Formats: sequence, structure tokens, C-alpha cells
Amino acid sequence: MTDPITIDGGSLTLEDVEAVARRGVRVSLGADSAMRDRIARSYALNQELMGRGMPIYGVTTGLGDSVDRHIGLDRAARLQGNLIAYLGCGVGDYMPLDDCRAMLLARVNCLAKGYSAVRPALIERLVDLLNRDIIPCIPEMGSVGASGDLIPASYIAAVVMGKREVYHAGRRRPTEAAYAEAGLAPMTLEPKEGLAMVNGTNFMTAVGVLALQDAHGLGVIADACTALATEALTGITGPFDPFLHDIAKPHPGQVASAARTRRLLRGSRLARDYTEVVSELGTMEAGYRRLDAKIQDKYSIRCAPQCVGALHDVVAWGRQILSVELNSSNDNPLYDLDAGAVRSGGNFSGFHVALAMDTLKTAVASVADLLDRQFELINDEKYNMGLGMCCTNPLPEDHPEAGTHHGFKGMQLAISALTAEALNACMPMTVFSRSTACHNQDKVSMGATAARQAREVVNLTQQVAAMHLLILCQAADLRGAGGLGEGSRRVYAAVRKASPFVEYDRELRADIEQVVALIRSGALTVAIEGAA
Repeated sequence: MTDPITIDGGSLTLEDVEAVARRGVRVSLGADSAMRDRIARSYALNQELMGRGMPIYGVTTGLGDSVDRHIGLDRAARLQGNLIAYLGCGVGDYMPLDDCRAMLLARVNCLAKGYSAVRPALIERLVDLLNRDIIPCIPEMGSVGASGDLIPASYIAAVVMGKREVYHAGRRRPTEAAYAEAGLAPMTLEPKEGLAMVNGTNFMTAVGVLALQDAHGLGVIADACTALATEALTGITGPFDPFLHDIAKPHPGQVASAARTRRLLRGSRLARDYTEVVSELGTMEAGYRRLDAKIQDKYSIRCAPQCVGALHDVVAWGRQILSVELNSSNDNPLYDLDAGAVRSGGNFSGFHVALAMDTLKTAVASVADLLDRQFELINDEKYNMGLGMCCTNPLPEDHPEAGTHHGFKGMQLAISALTAEALNACMPMTVFSRSTACHNQDKVSMGATAARQAREVVNLTQQVAAMHLLILCQAADLRGAGGLGEGSRRVYAAVRKASPFVEYDRELRADIEQVVALIRSGALTVAIEGAA
């Protein structure tokens, strides 16, 4: 059993989000007296300010461009319910369950920070929904990323009110049915609570956190692919030498990528040392000759630490941004307890997250392209150093099926198609700010769309990596898997448990799916890092 993750508004990690979203780890609202005092005091402050009859945005005024419509206390609660109703226009498929769980957790943590003027009971209800696995069904599309992820977040608020649909007991069902089974009663939102539920960056943050965690794993796997590709092509280990990275150009991600590749290659009898290659070629003092071997490999091998290293650095930068966003008060207005005042601002704007996601999807797609190029070198007999046409199992010429098999020829079509699709998604969404909501939201982040695209590019690249790993292990068998390095041998063994050697042409869809599952579960990353 795993201990519940404590929510306090300030210490939630990306790993915590993944644990709750994907492994169902329970959560609890922290017992810290200062946090609980902030929650209670901000609620009380809102009640006090409302009692004075003053206009408070979204509480006793209309919303967005309707901020000049002042309403009395007799209508304030109705405003919150109407807000949730009119935002119920999300379109597209529902988000995957793990994204919905992550989004719910992100909203809990934001409200727990204590500046949003909601009741403790509302936060506890959100915690209860997570722990009972009653998870709002949230449409993918409809957010411009400011004034927060309004439309998707309304689906969480609606579930609190007993409306719309939830994932529960392994299926999608009406919220009222799940509530009846769980013995829960719908809640009526008090003034500010509807706005506090929808105004913020929890959609883009949640999707971004999970995409970022997966992108980290892809970077590790790409380093392993480079090691295996170097061995499959009997390539040169020189490009991974510490001098080039630790001393000459020490980008942290590049240093880490080269170091991991070196560790995976340790003990390899297939990859070659630069000095060994040069020594075998001998010397000459004058004239001209054509060398029997090249002393440099192609860029997709030689420049891999620079390419994958950029992804490692983007992930590190993205972690900083999303860690801050995840532990922020990102709704509006917020309540300044020291000053006893309400502060209207723009913390719901997701510009940091949007830029991080645009950068992430570009870095991930670039790695997909790298793996696709490595695949070509191994599949093409013009470049694969004797591995044959499309890495087919060599058969004697007198074998009745000799010449009828084509190995990985079809898979190259698939990996090229997925790579192109990933690259196509790299247009940055941050440049597509719209003016909307009656020209009130006249500069928006488009962070939700950027996060969704980053997630899609990651998903595509996981499939690209799976295909590449299949041909790499095929090449290892053809070359002699016993000669693999200590680390790459571990990678090979993990893949081979999911997919056997391709002796004759066969359908490989199921093999791809098995290796994708290995990637997405994190098991392959564990094998790689354990080997390193």
C-alpha cells in the first residue's frame, strides 16, 4: 500500500500527479493549521466584502465583459450555477481518464493554497471524488487558455453539483447515478465557488505534467536507441566521448545523453573505438587513396547527444515551469489576507505553460525524426553494413521462400508517416492568440491546445520509438546479440520479452502495441536506467 499524497497547495510534485493520475494513489487534504486557516479566512473575507455591498468581480458582478453589471446578494449564488451551465459546451472526445484525474488533482491543489475564498467542504468533496474514483468526464476541446481553462474545468464543477457524466466503476455513467451508489449528495456552489472552480490553468497543467513525464522517458529511450543503433551499424563510440560534452560543450542534457549512451555501450563488442578504426586503416605520407571504412558516422548517430540532449534540457526547463504552475493560485480574483482585500489579476493566463508545451512538442518531434533517420540507416542495405535488405532473416538461395520476404519494409512506411504527423504538429500555438469573449479576453495563451498537441506528439513518438526498437533488436540478432553492451543487452532482453525475432514476414501490429505498452508503463525506462 502507498501512503496517501498530502495536498497543501505548495508541495505537489510532478511525480505525485503521475502517481495519482495513473496508479490511483489516494490523496488527503493536509492538516497544516496555517493552510486550513488561509482557506477559512479567505472564505470569511469574501463573505465580509459581499456583506458591504461592494462589487466583486464574478461574485457580485457579471463575468468577462459583463463586469459592469452589479448584482445583489440575492442573485450571487444563482450566478455561479449559471456560469457552470453556459460553459457546458466542450466538444471533441473526452480526455483519457489519467488526464481527467490529473486535472482534478491540480484544481484541488490550487484551491488548497487558500486564496480562492471557497469552503473547506468544497475542497474535501474534490478529494473525495478522487479517492472514490468518481472522475469528471472532460471534453478535450474548447479552451483558449485564458481566462483559464474555463470550459473543460466547468465539467468538474458540474460534477460537484451532481450533473453531467463521470468515469466510475470502470465505465462512463451519469453523475447522479454514481452519487446515488456512493451515498453522496450534490453540492450547491456558493458565491465565488463556481468561478474558483473554472478560472485557472488546471487543464493545460495536468495534460502538460503527464506529457512532460512521458517525454522524459522518451529521452532516456532515445539514448538507448542510439546505443543500439551504433552497435547495429558497427559504428564508432567516439562521438560519445566525455571530452566533447563534459568539457567542450557542456549543455546539461547533452552531457547526460552522451553519458547514458556510453554506459549502455560499456562492454560492447559490436561498436568500435575511434582509435581502433583509424589504426586498422593504417597511414600514408603522400598521394591519394580511398579508405576501406569511414571514420565518422552519419549525423543521426554522431549528433544524437546534441539532439536528444536538447530534449533533456527542455524537460528540465518544463519541470520548473509546471512545478510553479501546479503549486500556484491561478484563479481570479484572489483574496489578500494580510491586506484584507480582493485582488483582480491574470494568474489564470497560461503563457508559461503554453510556451513550455510548444517547446516540448518541438523537441520531442525532433527526436522522433532522429529515430526515423536511424531506422532508415538500419533498414536500407546501402547503409546498414551488411544487415541485408530490410533486416530480413537471411535464407539460402535454394530455400523455397528465398527472395519472398521483405522484413521491415512496411514498418518504414508506418514510422515515416507517424514522424511526419508529429512534425506537422510543431506549429506553436502561442502565436495564435485570439481576441474573444466580446473583446474582453483580447490576449490569450492557447495553452490548453499546446498541451494537447504536446501530448499527441509524445504519443506518436512513443510509437515511433517502439518501431525503432523492433528493428534494432532484429539487427542485434542478425549481428549477434551476445556482442551487445552491458546496458543495451538489458534493453534488448526487455523488448524480446514482448516481441520475438522476425524469422519470416508476419503482421507486426501486435508487436508494436506490446512495445508501446512497455514504453508507457515505464518498464523499459527502468531497464535502461538500471543497466546504466
